[in-house]
Amino acid sequence: MALITRISRLFRADLHAVLDRIEEPDVLLRQAVREMEDALLRDEQRLKSLTLERRQLDSRRDDIAQSLRSIEEELDICFASDKDDLARALVKRKLEAERFGKLLSRKEQTLQAALAEMGKRIDENRARLEGMRQKAEVLAEETETPQQERWATPDVSVRDADVEVAFLREKQRRKAS
Repeated sequence: MALITRISRLFRADLHAVLDRIEEPDVLLRQAVREMEDALLRDEQRLKSLTLERRQLDSRRDDIAQSLRSIEEELDICFASDKDDLARALVKRKLEAERFGKLLSRKEQTLQAALAEMGKRIDENRARLEGMRQKAEVLAEETETPQQERWATPDVSVRDADVEVAFLREKQRRKAS
């Protein structure tokens, strides 16, 4: 049983080695860098979207504050004129505006937390992406060097005529010395 286990481990190890050579790590690394760039771009777009949403909330909250000031003025007029029916309608609008303002405040807090988390994640992903780019550059340099050396080696084969000429030169040089 132990022999079968050892043989199966050998086959698995050889299979993994073959797969590693087939996969071309530099191509996989470049693909990973592209995917990380795409993810970072999506996160940045999401951050812009959240920022725009926060600005819209701020604008909406300002509108509600202006509306509440207007309602307060109208309530003063209604109470001064003894128009309780109109005052009730204004009080209802005031309560609705205040509740909506509270809802917007809660939403803004949630949005602010999401913005902070997204900013932190983008910073982390930028750092990871830069590390991956550096690894890709190093791997590209390592893979280019052996290929260049392999293809750049000059033809070192020697013809028989070259051997004869060199032999005669050596023989002549030795006779002269």
